[in-house]
Amino acid sequence: MIESVEKILEKECGLVKDKPIIVGVSGGPDSLCLMEVLRQAGYQIIVAYFDHKLRTESQADGRMVEKTATRLMLRCVIDGADVQAHAEKNKLSIEESARNLRYRFMFNLARKYKAQAVAVGHTADDQVETILMHFLRGSGMNGLKGMSYRSMIKAFDPDIPVIRPLLDVWREETVVYCAVNGLRPHYDSTNDSLNFQRNRIRHLLIPTLETYNPKFREAVVRMSQSLKSDYGFIVESLQAIWGEILVETHETFLSFDVTRLSSASKGLQRNLVKHAMRTLRPNIDVNFQSLERAVQVINSTDASANIDLKGGLCLVRESNLIYVCTSNAELPFDIWPQMPSDESISVSISNQITLAGGWKFNSEHWRLPALAKEQAEGNDDQYQVWLDAEGLPDQLELRVRRAGDHFSPLGMEGHTQKISDFFVNEKVPQRARDRWPLLCAGDEIIWVPGFRPAHVHRLTDETMHVIYFSITRPQDNLE
Repeated sequence: MIESVEKILEKECGLVKDKPIIVGVSGGPDSLCLMEVLRQAGYQIIVAYFDHKLRTESQADGRMVEKTATRLMLRCVIDGADVQAHAEKNKLSIEESARNLRYRFMFNLARKYKAQAVAVGHTADDQVETILMHFLRGSGMNGLKGMSYRSMIKAFDPDIPVIRPLLDVWREETVVYCAVNGLRPHYDSTNDSLNFQRNRIRHLLIPTLETYNPKFREAVVRMSQSLKSDYGFIVESLQAIWGEILVETHETFLSFDVTRLSSASKGLQRNLVKHAMRTLRPNIDVNFQSLERAVQVINSTDASANIDLKGGLCLVRESNLIYVCTSNAELPFDIWPQMPSDESISVSISNQITLAGGWKFNSEHWRLPALAKEQAEGNDDQYQVWLDAEGLPDQLELRVRRAGDHFSPLGMEGHTQKISDFFVNEKVPQRARDRWPLLCAGDEIIWVPGFRPAHVHRLTDETMHVIYFSITRPQDNLE
């Protein structure tokens, strides 16, 4: 066992022998075995015992661990906390509370002693139990592949890994190893309590499943190893497309190109959304229902949507972007033209006007009506328009919408509708409507940039005087 674990320590866990390792030792056979394997392999280790204060004998266990560490000339640090009180205060299960406090303690030590890793004694039995817990929750491949030899838990530290060198070692092997090496593990009475899900899986579910397959545990471990390879392929595919679809990264949101995202397979879409959620919330437990809602929005024909995902995260679709964001994220406005304020701006032909976010409003007279009409008929850019100047005043204005505003869009033969209804019909994002620039002649809206001009001011065969208007994006203004 020593030789196989030593290879894992170097190749899979990436350890070196000139930096310390924090080793979580409870006093049971698994953690004592881990401690002794690392010691005999020549690694610098600091023993860490955390008292959960759930058992009357826990203090004695801590003294036993300290005594063993002292005999082996190892540094030992002991600490503890009231796990029960922490669980009640934070509305957590006892298991989750214990894990959070224990890992917080070990990572604090790792930072204090500049350790290269935190080592824990998870065995192949723990791997089987963990996979079954994930299976019962309906986990995807990431959960069913189980734990890894080395992983990052960003909720505790973004740079220091957790290592699990004993994942190929069965629990009974650690008992034998401790006996051979003169180590005396203690017996943890809470391991028999059926109040904890892991114990029910260990004592009830697994023995039942072994009546169907006596080598059930080995089969689960083989499945885990197979799924790790498959998951590695998915991660490679995800990383390849991630850079292509990601538009912007912020601490409260990630934005993606809708066209590229919707062209990916649904399986890849789910994994991309999951990765985005965990980028914003590293410790979030992502469920299938959240990912399925996200996939429905991604593949919908609706240009706008806003749905809750999980853990205070949302998915927002606006025009050609999809955001995965926190519920309080201030999403950028510079993807649309927006007025700098609620104040109107006078428009003089041939003068450029600066809008919010670096957008520019431009205007000029065109002296060739026939060319203007030809350009207008072939125009695909909704941010430029040619209007018949006949009947338009010399002074126009850009402004935001007002209560009672009506608009007679091109194609409606002079019929009007409320500007609010126009925005809804054209799927203008809700948060962009209040500052959307409207080109007006007095009280009349003559152009809604990005959409349509007023029907009455369209170019006709009789048009003699033409005014050209355009709004350019910030990146276009740099060219």
